[in-house]
Amino acid sequence: MADSEGSPVSAPTTGQMDASGSFLTDKSYGAAIALIIAIVVPLVLSSMFAGKKKLKQRGVPVQVGGEAGLAMRNVRSEKLVDVPWEGATTMAALFEQSCKKHSQHRFLGTRKLIERSFVSGSDERKFEKLHLGEFQWETYGQVFERVSHFASGLIQLGHDPDTRIAIFSDTRAEWLIAFEGCFRQNITVVTIYASLGDDALVHSLNETKASTLICDSKLLKKVAAVSSSLKTVENVIYFESDNTEALTNIGDWKISSFLEVEKMGQETPVPVRLPIKKDVAVIMYTSGSTGLPKGVMMTHGNIVSTAAAVMTVIPNIGPNDVYMAYLPLAHIFELAAEVVMLTAGSSIGYGSALTLTDTSNKIKKGTMGDASMLKPTLMASVPAILDRVRDGVVKKVEEKGGLAKKLFNIAFQRRLLAVDGSWLGAWGLEKLLWDAIVFKKIRSVLGGDIRFMLCGGAPLAPDTQKFINVCVGAPIGQGYGLTETCAGAAFSEADDNSVGRVGPPLPCAYIKLVSWDEGGYLTSDKPMPRGEVVVGGYSVTAGYFNNEEKTNEVYKVDENGMRWFYTGDIGRFHPDGCLEIIDRKKDIVKLQHGEYISLGKVEAALASSKYVENVMLHADPFHTYCVALVVPARQVLEQWAQSAGISFNDFADLCGKKETVSEVQQSLAKAAKDAKLDKFETPAKIKLMADPWTPESGLVTAALKLKREQLKAKFKDDLLQLYA
Repeated sequence: MADSEGSPVSAPTTGQMDASGSFLTDKSYGAAIALIIAIVVPLVLSSMFAGKKKLKQRGVPVQVGGEAGLAMRNVRSEKLVDVPWEGATTMAALFEQSCKKHSQHRFLGTRKLIERSFVSGSDERKFEKLHLGEFQWETYGQVFERVSHFASGLIQLGHDPDTRIAIFSDTRAEWLIAFEGCFRQNITVVTIYASLGDDALVHSLNETKASTLICDSKLLKKVAAVSSSLKTVENVIYFESDNTEALTNIGDWKISSFLEVEKMGQETPVPVRLPIKKDVAVIMYTSGSTGLPKGVMMTHGNIVSTAAAVMTVIPNIGPNDVYMAYLPLAHIFELAAEVVMLTAGSSIGYGSALTLTDTSNKIKKGTMGDASMLKPTLMASVPAILDRVRDGVVKKVEEKGGLAKKLFNIAFQRRLLAVDGSWLGAWGLEKLLWDAIVFKKIRSVLGGDIRFMLCGGAPLAPDTQKFINVCVGAPIGQGYGLTETCAGAAFSEADDNSVGRVGPPLPCAYIKLVSWDEGGYLTSDKPMPRGEVVVGGYSVTAGYFNNEEKTNEVYKVDENGMRWFYTGDIGRFHPDGCLEIIDRKKDIVKLQHGEYISLGKVEAALASSKYVENVMLHADPFHTYCVALVVPARQVLEQWAQSAGISFNDFADLCGKKETVSEVQQSLAKAAKDAKLDKFETPAKIKLMADPWTPESGLVTAALKLKREQLKAKFKDDLLQLYA
């Protein structure tokens, strides 16, 4: 992905995340004394309180219908949860009731633009820099009025309530207002990623026969380029921005600004046309790892049940919480998170991946990023972002060196013992000391008040989870869900410090393991049952739009009428009822000598190398070894080259050098060994790719998952050379 001036970044990303190792200066004598005290005191305390932690049961077996397997439910609730409170059965009802309950409390916040400037890069390109002011807030009551006006305006505009509206935009407050406005007239919303390619955009709009398109003003050019291919669009509503361009040459459509539609509705209100629980609220087009995206049909009941379930997991969530919104709202993870926040009466502050921190790409030097200004208590993230946070911290610490590095390493190890529960004394006095000396500065990068983080979209590496837990000082709730389960499947709990797991089933769903004989994953396996993960319950969606064949392939209805979704993921249940995802059916390849290799498992292990920004493993049934395409972490690799005295013209030149390939390959081999991979699972040959893989290039999804088939097609010649 590139920003408006071509600055290369991945999306979603934090840009150049400042992990600030400036927690220590040379004036650290007092800190050293505190360090001695911090180490000695817990020695006594931990010996006094040491003992084996009792296993807390989080999931329990349950008898359910459908295919034979081992099913689990959340221990909190014998019956599945479908609503947060009585009467909130649809998104429209939930929103209206929450707005009335919290009418005076601040709801949606957006930063005001103070100044836009441009700076020249080393290659003479211009890069946009923003100076943003404080968040401007609207209350729940004010937002409800805007939603009601917008809903009436849609009808005044001529939109037929029996047709669909598509939202094609980056995340912002108006996105959510438009979304909720549609439900006041029982209009189904089609969500489309802002980074989706032209073919996928045309496919999504034509397949759903959307008659109204709501989009960013900056995306109008993209829409204009495909206007001749859009068969059903009649109205275009654009979100105003500070740099709205002239709106010309974009088809024979009626063009209106978002505020104009609101004003029309305010002047001429229309009676509401509210949905029922079974009505389809959203057709969400997945970014798709293969082919054209599929539209997942989510009912109002699906979305509400997921929100109700997550409300039981996040401790003490309520109006005092502030949520940082910056991930794509067209992705079920962010959408579900924001619905949870409005259910709880929390505040939502909108930012972007490129303005998130003080050192993000688009933030003017010396001004505050979104997190510093907002000081959120809750935040969602995807593993790729947390990996960058970790890498940023490590980089800063390495740059500091000396006593600062030693202090950080000692502090990290001591706090890690506390998080693991094996050093009880480290939670008291020592915790306060380490926070003051080391971690306070690091935590300030995300505002300093984070108390809980939600992570989803892809597996989170155990090392990253521990690192973030220690440095940010907040538990990470790692979730497991799919668009097809409306994000509602499993969620780890705040007091669970284990890593690599995704927690017990959410209270809105059952999770069943079904034996996969061909792959050798059986529910009878010891010490833990294994099998394909199948999700059943209120969060399981209605199927794929206009694709009955694919729907029937992966959705099943049991004898009791419950819907089940077959995920294709392989999992195992731990003794406490928590789920761990260990493989994926589509990612398993048999090599020439009969060994099975799991591409995803190996890629996750290789990603722990400091040189890896992204990696795709490739295995061929006609060979005895595997190979890999690696996108290196540019700054880390360039620093290595400088320290090794290797000269290079540009990054592509560096990636092509034998010494560079050898250095990265050695690092991958070590990562594979640390993960206890077999020799055949370690890539025998690698190719370094100088250009990052981004959603815009079509090589990864919006959640930064690999689009394996597209990567194989684009780099077909490179893969052939590796096998030559």
